[in-house]
Amino acid sequence: MAPPRPTPAPPDDAPEVLSVSELTLAIKSELERNFTSVWVSGELSDVVRPHSGHIYLTLKDAGAQIKGILWKTAAARVKFDLEDGLEVVCRGDIDVYPPRGNYQLIIRQIEPLGLGALQLAFKKLYEKLSAEGLFDPRHKQPLPRFPRRIAVVTSPTGAAIRDFLEVLRRRWQGVEVLVIPARVQGEGAAAEIARGIALANRLADPPDVLVVGRGGGSIEDLWCFNEELVVRAIFASQIPIISAVGHEIDVTLADLVADVRALTPSEAAERVVPSAEEMRGQLANYRERLTASLGARVRHARTRLQNLAERRIFRRPHDALQELSRRVDELESRATRAVWRQLTRSKERTGALAAQLEGLSPLGVLSRGYSVTTRADDGVIVTDASQLKPGERILSRLARGQIISRVEQCSE
Repeated sequence: MAPPRPTPAPPDDAPEVLSVSELTLAIKSELERNFTSVWVSGELSDVVRPHSGHIYLTLKDAGAQIKGILWKTAAARVKFDLEDGLEVVCRGDIDVYPPRGNYQLIIRQIEPLGLGALQLAFKKLYEKLSAEGLFDPRHKQPLPRFPRRIAVVTSPTGAAIRDFLEVLRRRWQGVEVLVIPARVQGEGAAAEIARGIALANRLADPPDVLVVGRGGGSIEDLWCFNEELVVRAIFASQIPIISAVGHEIDVTLADLVADVRALTPSEAAERVVPSAEEMRGQLANYRERLTASLGARVRHARTRLQNLAERRIFRRPHDALQELSRRVDELESRATRAVWRQLTRSKERTGALAAQLEGLSPLGVLSRGYSVTTRADDGVIVTDASQLKPGERILSRLARGQIISRVEQCSE
């Protein structure tokens, strides 16, 4: 059996052999060291949102693509919807995922290309809620003319509530103001504002008007008034709401959904209650107009009364009675003459009818020497000798009186 050959020693210039893991870790370290906080622009695709809260996506352009990840904390800060096809600018760190050997971008910040994230979020939410009809003017409620109780959802320590109360006190007295504390800036502010609106609507003695707002600030400071939670709470309120966000340039979604928009909390106070001074002026004006109107009506009534008093019926009232009496006499005379004429005509017609009846009466014939013969037993008129027999009694009626006879002989 031949002895084994000795293993040759490697030459001094042989290359170092690395495992896949060692090579990947070396690349990972190199990329993390040289590509930190890089800005990358591209188009989004394959956006995935699992239940973990992370967002996985692909960032691509015409020549290449790279995987991207937003961890849950970074994803929560995104104010707009990440959709496939959206052009964005990202800031993040290059990382390598060793199990697959893929390099990827850990995104810390993402902005839409050409439009700020907040503006895009505003636009997207506005389009969504507008399609649902939340901004339709038909849903606006009128403000009461003289509110008895006013609730304000705002920060109790801010300048907004001080300005509001100062203007309110100067314009109108005797109004009860209920302050419902809520943060009006930062994380969680939208939820507190929505809870304050819901609380005001649940009160046993609800306010007549609800003011929601704060003092001025940047668009970032005012962003809670663009949150969907706040907009829907305002829309669902049964109490009329004045939005007083305090920014004259930027219009929030709360301004659009509220029943009335005030540019500042001070203006909200002016809109919610009338001015006592102006009301006094209006009352004085109404008093003058009422006095003038009543005076005009009195003068008109006096003139009519004078015109009536000058009429003949009031100056010589007996004339009318005399004329009516004379008219009654004339009518009585005419009625009497008409009755006599009617009686005369009736008598004439009666006489004519009597003459006609007299001419047709059998008694008239009898007066000329004729008689009517009937059988004495049964009263049958005898018109033929054959109706009688010898010995029968007959009755002859004359013009005056009647004769009873006995038949001796019958002949035709």
